[in-house]
Amino acid sequence: MHETAQHLHIPPFGKELPSPIAFRTANMPAHATYPQHSHAWGEFVYAFSGVMEIKLGDRHLLAPPQYGVWLAPNLEHRGLNRQAACHGSLYIAEELCGALPKTCCALVVSPLMRALLEHLRQHAPVLPGSDAVNRLLQVLVDQLATAACAGSYLPMSEDPLLNPLLLELEANPGDTRSLAELASLVHTTERTLMRRCQRELGMSLAQWRKRLRVVSSMPRLQAGDTVENIAHDLGYSTSSAFISMFHRLMGATPDEYRKGALAS
Repeated sequence: MHETAQHLHIPPFGKELPSPIAFRTANMPAHATYPQHSHAWGEFVYAFSGVMEIKLGDRHLLAPPQYGVWLAPNLEHRGLNRQAACHGSLYIAEELCGALPKTCCALVVSPLMRALLEHLRQHAPVLPGSDAVNRLLQVLVDQLATAACAGSYLPMSEDPLLNPLLLELEANPGDTRSLAELASLVHTTERTLMRRCQRELGMSLAQWRKRLRVVSSMPRLQAGDTVENIAHDLGYSTSSAFISMFHRLMGATPDEYRKGALAS
């Protein structure tokens, strides 16, 4: 997908954290990016609004607001957002990461975790924090250790067959071509394409396309676009079909998501 000129941001800390657990928030303009980097501590990234993307090696993790992205210590990665976003990062010293995943993944954010993150966003702690703040941060780390791992909400793949197809669909989320037509586009069979999707993405292409449409609709909902316009542009014949799909995947209607996102 073509991207306009980006706003570059430098990772916030140098060679060490100001405290064993630290939290910060940032408001990022559209097309902002953190250049490729690594650090000796773990990092949990959560988008209060918008969608943050994390790329490392041939993996591409993208999580809407009911998920956050966990990055284990010493992983080369870069962050970006295509639309304006507000995100928070919880930084955890390596010696405190023992109960957390050993690699990168999307973690399901529980209502308690979301409340803790929102409290921290509204009352940005001074670093290093007070004993009370440190206790709150430790509770959040404990919650991360028990959070369900979702892999990646919208996984990408460098597979030579899948990659060009996923990029084409990403550029046009409203594409309504059938599985047979898409298989023909990349010169393969439906059966091979289905097998490749399950192997590389962990889900069917149909499920991946629904998730893509949800993610694509988020910035438009936040910008005030109508559900009718969005549903039409995403290939749905009726608004109710889009609303039903969105609710199944997000646990909220588009309007409920819009109100929650704008309140962040």
